[in-house]
Amino acid sequence: MGLDQELVDAAMALLNRRWPAEEPGGAAAVRLADGGILSSIGLDNMNGAVTLCHETGAFIQAYTQDRAVTASVCVCRDLDHDRVLILPPCGICQERLALWGPAVEVAVPQEDDPTRWESRTLEQVSPYYWGRYFTDGKWPSTAQHSE
Repeated sequence: MGLDQELVDAAMALLNRRWPAEEPGGAAAVRLADGGILSSIGLDNMNGAVTLCHETGAFIQAYTQDRAVTASVCVCRDLDHDRVLILPPCGICQERLALWGPAVEVAVPQEDDPTRWESRTLEQVSPYYWGRYFTDGKWPSTAQHSE
């Protein structure tokens, strides 16, 4: 199983459960190889330098449980336009997802409507992943990431 509407709905459910509709906020959900879903949010901190991406908690849960991530989605409320946006993974989250390989699916916003999503593999989102230059042109394995 990978990226599907159920995964997006899980992120939306956490967003709506954690953040009142009149407040900005975001949430994320990841699909696991066994079909499970983990969701998380970023922390609110007075010092913005210590905040984390919404996906980070779910990534850490999956890694802690030794479960493989196959898909990831992040959503964010846009109060100025009364909508919820699909956010592609930032570069740091792409690096975190690289642990599970180039086939991980991520949600990216449709070009003409950022409230709707399309699926892309991590390799499509990051075609020049730097780690390949240290592993004979192949995507680094989980073991190589842990070295």
